[in-house]
Amino acid sequence: MDGIVSDVGVGVKRGSDELLSSSLYNSPNSGMSSISDGTSNGSDSKKFKVEDAPPSRVLHIRKLPNEATETEVIALGLPFGKVTNILTLKGKNQAFLEMGTEEAAITMVNYYTAMTPHVRNAPVIIQYSTHKELKTDSAGNQRAQAVLQAVSAAQGGGMPTSGSSASESALTPAPSPVLRIIIDNMFYPVTLDVLQQIFSKFGTVMKIITFTKNNQFQALLQYSDPVNAQQAKLALDGQNIYNACCTLRIDFSKLVNLNVKYNNDKSRDYTRPELPAGDGQPGVDPSVAAAFSKDSSSLLGKIPGALSPLSAAAAAAAAAGRVALGHTGAGGVLLASNLNEEMVTPQSLFTLFGVYGDVQRVKILYNKKDSALIQMADANQAQLAMSHLNGQKMYNKIIRVTLSKHQTVQLPREGLDDQGLTKDFTNSPLHRFKKPGSKNFQNIFPPSATLHLSNIPEDITEDDLRVLFSNSGGTVKAFKFFQDHKMALLQMTSVEEAIQCLIDLHNYNMGKNHHLRVSFSKSTI
Repeated sequence: MDGIVSDVGVGVKRGSDELLSSSLYNSPNSGMSSISDGTSNGSDSKKFKVEDAPPSRVLHIRKLPNEATETEVIALGLPFGKVTNILTLKGKNQAFLEMGTEEAAITMVNYYTAMTPHVRNAPVIIQYSTHKELKTDSAGNQRAQAVLQAVSAAQGGGMPTSGSSASESALTPAPSPVLRIIIDNMFYPVTLDVLQQIFSKFGTVMKIITFTKNNQFQALLQYSDPVNAQQAKLALDGQNIYNACCTLRIDFSKLVNLNVKYNNDKSRDYTRPELPAGDGQPGVDPSVAAAFSKDSSSLLGKIPGALSPLSAAAAAAAAAGRVALGHTGAGGVLLASNLNEEMVTPQSLFTLFGVYGDVQRVKILYNKKDSALIQMADANQAQLAMSHLNGQKMYNKIIRVTLSKHQTVQLPREGLDDQGLTKDFTNSPLHRFKKPGSKNFQNIFPPSATLHLSNIPEDITEDDLRVLFSNSGGTVKAFKFFQDHKMALLQMTSVEEAIQCLIDLHNYNMGKNHHLRVSFSKSTI
């Protein structure tokens, strides 16, 4: 289903750090033990030792990490010359790499004898093979061959000439340097910066435009050369950016050039840094949008709700959270400090931090009531909440939010009265993100003066809502109902006022069992 490049390790899927790994084209680390120090694993040591095999253009690579990919193995050979074939041995953590010439192979072995090569930060062993050439079964090795063709094409600056039927898809000239990217199952934010980081591994990214179409986050990304676009499409189509979510669906666009008007968090022209930031709206020219609407017949799985990319800080936060997931020592507990101890409650922290994740427990510290521990559902949510709420004003004080060393928030011992300072929200019905694929995943925005209101009863008027929100101690600057009157945008005079209104009025009972839902909006009225 994922269209994943076949892996070296049996039963191992490319995991969350696959696409954002900085080691895709890692240069070898220096100062490590030489290859001859690392005798091999198992029975191979009897067959393959550096001194046993004479020079050959086929190299035997061992001790590869389980999740290593063909692209990473090929990358070991690229600095030394053309790579002409590859064979990965499933389950043995090994691969064979065929170089274009014996000279290139000798240079490569000599270099890596002095400088231990690394794949995904793990040292690997490279030696001459007793094979003089690789004969690969094209049917079983089809994906590897396609990746090899694309990498070779990008390296040579032209289309490869090998005529194997297995790689016909890689040999067809790329129709455009522009890719159309759709993100499926977007349970975590994907931003322009994240896309640039992933796709720049395959060539120079010149322009990116992100936008929402058919309630789905999409992007147009332009390379300097169609060959790079082809290589990226081959390697990345069907891959997950994060574990089991945020799946890339990639096609060539019918456009051959993007017209970017603004450099902001929605569009970027890396060749024109002088462009204005604009008003924060996507810098998509109407003609581009029109051409694109004809270009999107194959949307896979529509996720309701719209997404605007978050700031670069949030991209970094999401990435850091993704890396931290599943590792011991990386919990989802935050420490909030400089709180207004006269005003703050576990419920108010639950409501505010709950915009960015499902808050499990809150503990206001008994001996330091201007500080609290907030346990989120996972490290990603903790990173998102920290990146958005650190430095914001809550009850007239600028709060500080950092990651805590605690792994969980302890509940008070039974029978011990802690004055209501600790609250368990594990089973709260107010969690925004407990439903997988919920549209709330696509509506995570930084605190803003404009609030998005939903679940409004039909008999409630604009004046009713203006009075309600003014009573929270602020001034309603602007208001706009959506067409069906079940949703509205309401703009306060400051972000601080909007934060206060969200804390006070999210889940407010409007009568007839209608509980008002309040979120931050990306829009202005």
